[in-house]
Parts: sequence; C-alpha cells; structure tokens
Amino acid sequence: MKLEKHYTNRTGWLRAAVLGANDGILSTTSIAIGVAAAGTLRGHIILAALAGLVAGAMSMAAGEYVSVSSQSDIETADIAREKKELETMPDVELNELAKIYQKRGLDKKLSMQVAVQLSKKNALEAHAKDELGINEISKPRPLIAALASCASFIAGGLLPFLVSIFAPLNLMVYLLYSFAIVFLALSGAVAAKAGGSAVLKSILRICFWGTIAMCITALVGYLFGERTS
Repeated sequence: MKLEKHYTNRTGWLRAAVLGANDGILSTTSIAIGVAAAGTLRGHIILAALAGLVAGAMSMAAGEYVSVSSQSDIETADIAREKKELETMPDVELNELAKIYQKRGLDKKLSMQVAVQLSKKNALEAHAKDELGINEISKPRPLIAALASCASFIAGGLLPFLVSIFAPLNLMVYLLYSFAIVFLALSGAVAAKAGGSAVLKSILRICFWGTIAMCITALVGYLFGERTS
C-alpha cells in the first residue's frame, strides 16, 4: 500500500522561498517598468532594477530573520514557562494535559492514562506539542528562513534584471511584463507542486495580483516621469 505524502514539514522554508522568489520577480519588474514607462534611458532602467534587486534581497533577509526570531523567542519563553509549571505543579499540568485529550474525544480514564504515559516519557515535549502546538516540524529557524528569502529573491529578481539589459528599449515595458508573468506562473506552479496544492489556482492568483501591481507602477511612471520624446 502506497503511503500518503505530506507537505507540512516543508511549510517553513517553502513559505520563505516562494515569498522571496515572487517578491523578487514582482518588485524588480515593477521598479523597472515604472522607470521604463517614464521614458528614461536604458542605463537608468538597469540601475533602478539593480538597486531594487540588492535592496529587496537585503530587506527580505533582514525582515524574515527578525520576524522568525520573534516567533522563536515567543516559543522559547512559552516552553520555559511550561517547564517551570511542570516543576512547581506537576499534578495540575497532568490534569490539564488529560483534559486536552478528553476534548479530542478520549474518555476521562483513557485520557488520563495517555497523559501519564506521555508525561513519563517526556512531559515537557508532550505539553509543548499538545498544549502549546510547538513541535519539531513547525520550529522556527530564523537563519534558514532569512537565507532562503534572500537567495530566492535574488533568483527571482535576476530574471527581470536581465530583461532590462537585453530587451529593446521601445518594447521594454511590454517585454518586462510578459516575462514577469511567465516567471510568476512558473513560480506559482513550482510552489503548488512542492506544497501539494492546486497548480492552476496558484498560477491565476499570483498572475492576477502581479498584473495589478505592475500596471499601477507603470501608470505612476507614465504620469509622473519626465518624457524624453
């Protein structure tokens, strides 16, 4: 019998990687489109795309690290508090754990037996998992999340950056948008496959909101840019 595949263990790095890649594609493309729509020179478009790529990668890494570190600090404090409670009032904590299992459908006697058995093996782990919802799979890893975000942002942002270098200037806006939509669709498909979700839904969602973002940026560049023609 073939076992089911589960994707929960991928949620930490997958979220950071997908967010970074999509943001790299969309942010860098939007900046380049905005500058290109203003009718400026190719060098200005390339410089704007490069600046957006570098700044965005650093911002993503720093933001992800701070965010995940804050989550890790909260979980560490909760575990420390739980450890202290287990040392000072073990009976209360045992009853609390048993009540959790009762709410999940076990009868009173069986829930206490389960609580006792799990507490004998590792009481803190049992409380962390069943009372606080903390386990090894969902454990925050700030450095990994930051590196994943930075690397994926650069990977995503390099694509529109290369387009800004090689695309004909008179078709720059259209080609930037076209390539960005293709890149976003691929990113959405990869994310959906890796996470085991619906591919088409993921692609349509990212392409729809990506189009809105790029259109607004192009409009701003067109309206407020200094036209050279």
